[in-house]
Amino acid sequence: MFTLETERLILRDWKRPDWKEVQAYATDPEVYKHMIWGPNSEAQTKEFIETAIDISYVKPRRGYELAIVWKETDSIIGGFGLQVMGKENANAMIGYVLHREYWGRGVVTEAAKGMMVFGFTRLNLHRMYATCDTENVGSYRVMEKIGMRREGHFKQDTFIKGRWRDTYLYAILEREWRVLRDEAGTRGGAD
Repeated sequence: MFTLETERLILRDWKRPDWKEVQAYATDPEVYKHMIWGPNSEAQTKEFIETAIDISYVKPRRGYELAIVWKETDSIIGGFGLQVMGKENANAMIGYVLHREYWGRGVVTEAAKGMMVFGFTRLNLHRMYATCDTENVGSYRVMEKIGMRREGHFKQDTFIKGRWRDTYLYAILEREWRVLRDEAGTRGGAD
């Protein structure tokens, strides 16, 4: 079972009983309003968990759909995904969702930084990227905090909840990430 630990979080593979905690945020209109999914029925949430478990068994592993666990309470507070793309295994797409109760605490930033270390050092990725609805300010702020740069603005490329939406594309190269990491080390780890 894959596990990655940060200061306040554990990112780990999903387990079947986790669906109940996922359901708590997968039915929150504020959480899913910018997502292509939601609100989830219990069956849809269970199907997501089964798919995530199946992905974890594929070898070589190219998909990491992970639960974000708040260490202090051992509660699942969200999900983080990293999907290796392409034949060269050099690019990966990341995505995340977080229970509203934990918004504004730097949780996704912390999880993303941990996954960037894993992706660039263990998977030897060349580039990591993510997309979000242009109205999802919290999501693109996370991308900017972790050093990603905006590479694109796609006009009305996604149909979500009855209307066409714009999408931002953010990315970071491994060499850019190393410079940021080294600079943070020079400043004593400050963000």
